[in-house]
Amino acid sequence: MAEEEKDDLGIEFRIGSKAAQNYRLDPKSVSRQMKQKKYDPDDPISWKSEDFSQEMIADYKPFNFVDGEGVRCSLYVSGCLFACPGCYNLAAQNFRYGHPFTKELEDQIIKDLANSYVDGLTLLGGEPFLNTSVCLKVVKRIRKEFGHAKTIWSWSGYTWEELQQGTPDKKELLSLIDILVDGRFVEEKKDLTLQFRGSSNQKIIDVQKSLQEGKIHIWDRLLK
Repeated sequence: MAEEEKDDLGIEFRIGSKAAQNYRLDPKSVSRQMKQKKYDPDDPISWKSEDFSQEMIADYKPFNFVDGEGVRCSLYVSGCLFACPGCYNLAAQNFRYGHPFTKELEDQIIKDLANSYVDGLTLLGGEPFLNTSVCLKVVKRIRKEFGHAKTIWSWSGYTWEELQQGTPDKKELLSLIDILVDGRFVEEKKDLTLQFRGSSNQKIIDVQKSLQEGKIHIWDRLLK
């Protein structure tokens, strides 16, 4: 059995595991009050949002053209355990980075989305599926206010297959979004020419069609 080590957060991991080697959370900058949890960094299906999320927001960027199709408002949640080598947003791996999610921010997002030229919301991070308490609040309100007139995109380190085996909150969030860009960023497969992806292993998935068909349906407008 592999030797185990515990970091300053009380998070235990197996020494020598690939995930342990890539472990990048900075214990000095993460809350010491985080509950002590034992988790397997090589088993993301077992990770629970309730154990890690601090309901923090790394950034909110309204009216941009890069995080999905059309004009979008982008919500960057804080905290990710995947720690992909080459991650472009290292600061947002920290669950305590940024500022708390507030009702005022939620209201601002809805106000921004109400503009006719805005196509929808994009969830990024950090890892949205490890921040379901925040993401579900926003997504449910969008569906209440706009129905499906606004599209919801999400990036995730989880693969489609992992989310199918995930906790109920992850499945609920998945059921409410339109497009999922799935999978870890793999530096060896990095390709800057890809549409809305960083590495070639990642897929752009039409969530609603995939759920209806019971298999992955790639986004119809994929160019490359």
